[in-house]
Formats: sequence, structure tokens, C-alpha cells
Amino acid sequence: MTQTFTKNEPLLDSTHPETKKFEKVTTLIHQDSESASFYVANEIAALIRQRQKEGKRAVLGLATGSTPTKVYDYLVKFHIEDGLSFKNVVTFNLDEYYPMQPDSIHSYVRFMNEHLFDHIDIPANNVHIPDGTVTKENIRAYCEAYEQKITEEGGIDIQILGIGRTGHIGFNEPGSSINSKTRLVRLDMVTQLDAASDFFGQENVPSRALTMGVGTIMASRRIILMAWGEGKSEIIKQAVEGEIRETVPATFLQHHDNCDFILDHAAASFLTRVKTPWLVGECEWDDTLIKKATIWLSEKLSKAILKLTNEDYNEHGMGNLIAEIGSAEQINLKVFNHLQRTITGWPGGKPNADDSQRPERANPYPKTSLIFSPHPDDDVISMGGTLLRLVDQGQDVHVAYQTSGNIAVFDDEVIRFLDFAREVDKNDKQLIKKFAQVRKFLNEKTPGQVDSPEIQEYKGLIRKGEALAACRYCGVPEKNAHFLNLPFYETGTVKKKPHSEEDIQITCDLLNKVKPHQIFAAGDLSDPHGTHRVCLQIIFRALKRLVDEGADWVNDCYVWLYRGAWQEWDVSDMEMAVPIGPKDMTRKINAIFKHQSQKDSAMFPGNDEREFWQRAEQRNKETANKFNQLGLAEYEAMEGFVRYHFN
Repeated sequence: MTQTFTKNEPLLDSTHPETKKFEKVTTLIHQDSESASFYVANEIAALIRQRQKEGKRAVLGLATGSTPTKVYDYLVKFHIEDGLSFKNVVTFNLDEYYPMQPDSIHSYVRFMNEHLFDHIDIPANNVHIPDGTVTKENIRAYCEAYEQKITEEGGIDIQILGIGRTGHIGFNEPGSSINSKTRLVRLDMVTQLDAASDFFGQENVPSRALTMGVGTIMASRRIILMAWGEGKSEIIKQAVEGEIRETVPATFLQHHDNCDFILDHAAASFLTRVKTPWLVGECEWDDTLIKKATIWLSEKLSKAILKLTNEDYNEHGMGNLIAEIGSAEQINLKVFNHLQRTITGWPGGKPNADDSQRPERANPYPKTSLIFSPHPDDDVISMGGTLLRLVDQGQDVHVAYQTSGNIAVFDDEVIRFLDFAREVDKNDKQLIKKFAQVRKFLNEKTPGQVDSPEIQEYKGLIRKGEALAACRYCGVPEKNAHFLNLPFYETGTVKKKPHSEEDIQITCDLLNKVKPHQIFAAGDLSDPHGTHRVCLQIIFRALKRLVDEGADWVNDCYVWLYRGAWQEWDVSDMEMAVPIGPKDMTRKINAIFKHQSQKDSAMFPGNDEREFWQRAEQRNKETANKFNQLGLAEYEAMEGFVRYHFN
């Protein structure tokens, strides 16, 4: 799982001729979003310094959202630590919601100030962001003036972009013309849904926005489109390898003669040269790639692995593999046996058994198993079947809830619980007074307004109570439930603080207290800005510290990564697959039901409107079905894990 890299160099680029077979725009792939952001920030800094030497101004087109934040962090760092001045820089932002007050927590004015402008020496007059307060009757004139300002500055030198799930660039939604200019647009429903978490509900998301047009963007001398995470992988494939069409506005960038797509490995995972490199050219085959290719071929042909023939491999770009190994039968058997050995009904290791071909050790038994849950329900949603199996088989199971999850609780839930408390003791004047204060605050609360510390605490207690109920149902002793309430999360808003020394030390203290033989953690490595990824970074850094400090128990600890509520590991990546029978699937769903505040309608459902239990059930059944179609045993459902090697 670990890989070294040089921060300012991509792992893979598309300058090799064979990649041009599929890719229609220059594409640079980095290991992660931090490395990629450093690469982009360096190019911007180089332009600024070059313009300074020439006595000219650098004109930047800037984007908002989670994608460019690390780029801005690096630019601020260059300013503070390296003396990079922005006095010769002029900026034009892509877009802004409409209507939108500049001091709103949702405004892009505030976003840019917080992430960049407040921390550098750029003159205020050099900053241009679409004005969300322009009256309707003045919008057309305002947009024309915005275009004129760009022209007067000589055009944009570097335009940075993100990409939406609809393929939009800026807020140019499907149907936008390649010649479109700055204008007022109506937002696609998918775009509104993606923004719902920032606005605490889709009903609060503006339906319109001001945006530079595709034509405005295309007039830039240099364009850099950035994308991070698996959630962008499908649309990136369409934008890079697909036909140019208005339904995916990002495909227009194929026409630009100086445009690069800068991706992390996860966002690039659907590109042909990453997903199926044998279709691009000759491969250097290793066990991992052989396994991946064989599973792909089996799924593509709807044939069990053991039924694949030499001709199947030859006809799908893998003739050199047959030449190297000798025959399809040898490859098939090798991959089939490997997959079979990943399946185990004993996720904690089977005592008194030969463990040479098993993913987990037989000894010691019982093991201390520590499950890290980023939010108070990720444990049962993502690995509830495995958790139940661990408890049933006598392992000492602990669950560490890393954050309170308080922002995901609806206001009505607070009132419901206070109503109950008031009915229990109608004579408690202090409680009655507090209830009145809470009702008043919530009645006057505006969309996106941060809850008071008191209400944040109540919401955290609601989720804590639900987590304890799920633990009791699963058989985990309440004393084994650890509520870390990591400080990075406790902002009361969707935007969190960077993790700190305090977060790491809290995690170190728990690990040293429990001394687990195995750790389970949410391995959403492709999520560069979400809570899951931050929680995982904290665990990794805590483990590294403990190794450096010489904690002996760490060397005997296995770390297993599970996936979150929205995705599953590819079968080719799984190193342990735990079957779930019909009875345990029902038990898992019942455990999820204990999280009542998240049932029926979650605060942050993402792009899937189904309830979490429905997603989990389907995902687990689909995983089992994939194993069955590959020719392995048929199970009701399965949960998959990848082992992380940290030492």
C-alpha cells in the first residue's frame, strides 16, 4: 500500500505514443492529491516569478471547491516561507452562486479569502470574483464587463479547473456551448445534490450561478484541470478518452492546444492505461497485474476463471502473458487459488488451524480486535458482518469512534430528545429553561448557521447513544466502546480543521491502552478531503510514532482496511473476504437500524439517495456475486479488506 514518490514529478504521463491510442488530452498522474497539488502550485509560482522578471502581471483564473485547496495552501506557503510575492498577480474566479452575499459562509468570496487572499500580498483591486449580489436587470451588463476586464488584462495565463460529476467546468453544465461566455446559468440537479452537504440540505442550495463560459475558459493560454479521488474516475475517463460532446462540457478541452489533466491515481483509475494497461501496449507482468488481468478477462467474457482459454487471452491483448507463463490453465489455477485463499470465515484467525494459506494468523487466540469507525455508524455499515463474526468467535472486540458525527444530526432530533427529557421530569425548571433556549435558537437558525456548542454537544450525545445501542446489539461490551471526539472534526461545519498533534496523541493513547493484535480502519484513501481520509491519516501517523518509540506490540499487529458506505474494494485488490450468511446479513442491518438519526433520511446522503443499510446490503451481495461469477463458492454476501503494511 505504501509507495515513495518525488513531490514535483508525476508517476505517469501521457507523452508515450501508445497512450495516445485512447487519451485525447495530455494527462499526468500523481500518486496522491498532495503531490499533484504541489506540482500545480510550482507551475503557478514559476509563472509569477517569470512575469516579475519581465516587469509584467500574471493573470490567473481560479477555481473553488475542495479540489484546489491544497494548491492554495502551497501558494500561501511559498509566500510565507520563500517570499513569493503576489503584487503582480491579477485573478479572475470562475463562478459564484446566485444570489449570494459575499459574507455568507457559502460564498466563493469568503472561500477565496479564507484559503488564499487573506494570507498573501495581492492588491485587493487585482482580485475579481463574480458578484452574487448583482440585480437581475444588471446581470447581462455585469457579465459583459467581467469579460471586458479579462480582455483588458491581456487574457488569462493559467486557468485552473476542477470537474463535476456531470462533466461541468466552472458551472458550465451539460448543454453548454463551446463559445459560451460569462453568464447566469441554472444548475443541474446532480450539481445541486453534490453541493447539498455544504448547504446542510439540497433545499438550501441555490439553483443558479454566475459562471465564466466555456469560450472564456478556452481562450486561456494554459489550462490545468485537476481531479482527485475515485468519485471522479468515471467522468475523467469520458473527458479524456470520450468523444467531444456538449453533454460533457469538459470534453471541449480536447480542442485546447495547451491543456493538461493533473490527476491522482484514484481519479485516473478508469483510464485504459491504468485499468487495463495490456490493451495499450506490452506489460511487465507481476502477480498483482496477472490477477487483475485474469479477473478482468473473466468478467468481460462472463466465464469462470478456470474456463478461460489461450485464445481468450490472445484475443484481449494478453498474448505475451501466455508466452511468458506457458498456458491459460497455469494462469487460471494460480489466480483461482489465490482468490480462494482470501476467503475466510475467521477474520480474527482460526485457532488450532494451519494458517499458512490464511489471511489472518491462528495465534494468539483470542485476539484483541480494534475497529476504528470515522463516524459513529461506519463500523456496522461497512464491516458489520465481520464485527459480528469477530464477537461470535470470542475475540475481544473494541470499537473506537473517531468523531462525534454531530453535524449529521437533524435539528428535530434534538427537540425530540429534549421533549422526552422534559416529560421525564416536568418539575425541572432548569431543563425547561434550557429547552426554551434551544427551541428559540433552532427556530431562528438560518441555513448553514453553526450550532451553538451546547447543541453540538447534544447532537454528539445522540449519536453516542446510538453507537452504544449498536454495540450492545452486536455483543460488544460498552466498556470496549471508545469515543475519541477528535478535535479536528469539532468545528460545527462541514469544513474541518487540519488534524493536529492532539488528534494523533489521543489515538496513540488509545492504541497503547488497548494494544490490539489487529486493527480495522476505513481505507477510503481516494477521498483527499473527507473525514474518512483524515481519520486514516491520523491512525497511520499514530502507528508510525509508536513504531519509532519502540512499542513492541505494534510489530505483531495486522492492519486491515475496509471501505466506506459508498464503494467497495475491487476483487483484485482484496486480501481478505469475509462471507456473510443470510442470518448475519439481517443482524448487520438491524445493527445499522440502531442509528436512528441516520435512518430514513441522512443529513449527508452523497450521490446515492438510498438508506445506508440498503447500500451496504447491495454492495455486500454484489461482492459475493462477483466471486461466484469468477467460479468460486456462492455466498449470500461478503465484506472485503486490504491489508496495510506499515512497518
